Amino acid sequence: MAQSKPDAQRKTKAGDAGSAKQKQLEAYTQNPETVLTTSQGVVIPDNHNSLRAGLRGPTLLQDFLLLDKLSRFGHERIPERVVHARGCGAHGYFEVTKPLGQFTSADFLQEAGARTPVFVRFSTIAGERGSADTVRDLRGFAVKFYTREGNYDLVGASAPVFFIQDAMKFPDLMHALKPEPHHGMPQASSAHDTFWDFVSLMPESTHALMWLMSDRALPRSLRMMEGFGIHAYRFVNAHGVVHYVKFHWRPRLGRHALDAGEARRIAGLDPDFHRRDLWDAIAKGHHPEWELGVQLVEAGKAQALGIDLLDPTKLVPEELVPVQPVGRLVLNRNPDNYFAETEQVAFHPGHVVPGIDVSADPLLQGRLFAYTDSQLARLGGPNFHELPINRPLAVFHNHQRDGAGRQSVPRGQVSYEPNTLGNGTEFRVDGGHQGFQGIEDPLEASTVRRRSPAFDDHFSQATLFWNSQGAAEKDHIVAAFQHELARVETPAIRQRVVDNLAHVDVRLARKVAEVLALGAPDPKAAAGRAGFREQRGKLALEASPSLSIEATVAGPVATRRVAVLVAPGVEIGALKIVQQVLAEHGVGTRIVAAHLGVVATSSGQQLPVDCCFASTASVLFDAVLVPGGASHVQALAQNGDAVHFVLEAFRHCKPICVIGDGVELLKLAGVNADDAPPAGVLVSRADPAARVPLAQDFVAAIGRHRHWARQQVAVPA
Repeated sequence: MAQSKPDAQRKTKAGDAGSAKQKQLEAYTQNPETVLTTSQGVVIPDNHNSLRAGLRGPTLLQDFLLLDKLSRFGHERIPERVVHARGCGAHGYFEVTKPLGQFTSADFLQEAGARTPVFVRFSTIAGERGSADTVRDLRGFAVKFYTREGNYDLVGASAPVFFIQDAMKFPDLMHALKPEPHHGMPQASSAHDTFWDFVSLMPESTHALMWLMSDRALPRSLRMMEGFGIHAYRFVNAHGVVHYVKFHWRPRLGRHALDAGEARRIAGLDPDFHRRDLWDAIAKGHHPEWELGVQLVEAGKAQALGIDLLDPTKLVPEELVPVQPVGRLVLNRNPDNYFAETEQVAFHPGHVVPGIDVSADPLLQGRLFAYTDSQLARLGGPNFHELPINRPLAVFHNHQRDGAGRQSVPRGQVSYEPNTLGNGTEFRVDGGHQGFQGIEDPLEASTVRRRSPAFDDHFSQATLFWNSQGAAEKDHIVAAFQHELARVETPAIRQRVVDNLAHVDVRLARKVAEVLALGAPDPKAAAGRAGFREQRGKLALEASPSLSIEATVAGPVATRRVAVLVAPGVEIGALKIVQQVLAEHGVGTRIVAAHLGVVATSSGQQLPVDCCFASTASVLFDAVLVPGGASHVQALAQNGDAVHFVLEAFRHCKPICVIGDGVELLKLAGVNADDAPPAGVLVSRADPAARVPLAQDFVAAIGRHRHWARQQVAVPA
């Protein structure tokens, strides 16, 4: 029967539409990122308008495209970490430089040059996810090693000690440290009544308090921050010989800190200061690096050390047990997605591999439960190990099944062991497989709720830390205690703290009390309080230089940032020479002026401006350079922002370099550099031959990071 003309036309159109759709699907398959779809892969034709009953009618419930988008959005967030909520991370590798087969059978530590992929997460402890980076806080330093024997997590911090000795007190500590529950303040700060109330009644916190009030709690950069494993772990070699081990991460760029006032100002200017610094350094190819060192103590000789290795409020001075360098950590790749990697990464101090085992440290023992329990709640179930960032490179095979968020698809009918319905090769009753064996510990003892008497020495190491600090560092500790306690509203709490500090050092306690309207520090009053325990050990040494940042030898200056202040009429001849020398050492310079765009130089050239005074400040730089040029300097002198920029940098003891007429800006800022410039201030007059030596001296001054002797010079900033 002949086909009618309308039917033929319809079939032709349908055929054309089918052909067009086929082409669209092929194009979408080849380039999926060019088309928006639902979470089920259905192409969304219009991502701007919901389905409505008429142009002005209500939205219709059958718009499943809209429902898919809104429902998915409403469930994007997961609970943040209870502690260590604010963090950043990076990928990299760990390379062995000294094999450790003599001490541990851990596969990834056996061969010099062997590299293991890692993911590292840095974090603040107290603040919530939206808090600032530069608050006064100890910081998390967690490393996930993707080894051939399974994942190994080295969960540490920026201090080698913690505030409490037993996990039983961890919830109390964090409740006291976090914002007070009746009004939710203060955010990311220990300067409030509940925290100091708690620690004033817990003398075991004193050593960690000294670290928290020191420059260690204000790192200049995560790349310039030391890390520690805190707990004593145990190495066991192929012959079953056991050594206690303490881990140290030492930054290649040296240990450097912010000034306290500077840190507070940065928190307002750039809350992401640390994470931005880490991201930018890696993106530009300046890969951060740390040296891994270990302190090893043979298990049978641990008691003779005189320091209880199971006490997390104690460190082992390097003068007693040297730190042996064994490898290097390099971070060379930023995450592809912050949430999927940095936020979903799950660390656990019990994720160990054969050859490494936990110890009986009571704080560590409690963390073995707490970390797993926390991940179950935060990541939605028991399968968080299957998330890409947590998934081991080693093949994992077990009979654990089901649960929320399951990603793998186990096959077969067997989900138990022993069995005969599977391959039957997993069956083990003798422990003969070369896997994780653990260390045989004799545990015959009565159950008690007490601590070893060795844990009762709460002040000797706090005194050691105080004695080890330089003069400027001691001033900073005093100022930090004064700042924190001045914000405490209950006088009795302030008095208890300074009474406790009298057991560390009487002069320290007196200085802290000077501005707090308190009575004289009374160590007897502290000792008379309920729960006070002190069995003061005899210090094996008076001071440990390794505990001082000020004693750090000047290190590499690569990635440091120098602000160059300019105005119309600036002379760029000498500036270019200094910039070239700085660039040769990896130091970056940024041109700062009153406005963006360009600035006309004295020779008529156009100098591009990187940032203006309205958008930046001296606290975001490591040093300041003021070129010469009479009209240029005069213009800067009439700009209050420029004068304040120099004053603030001087106040924070940063290196300052001035060329030619630039010295006049220093004078206007109240700094006399004519005869003997203050420490860290470099001045060059008209001699062209002095430009390169000036630049080299400037590099050396930047390497020193801060010139704390200038704190004695009063300036109005």
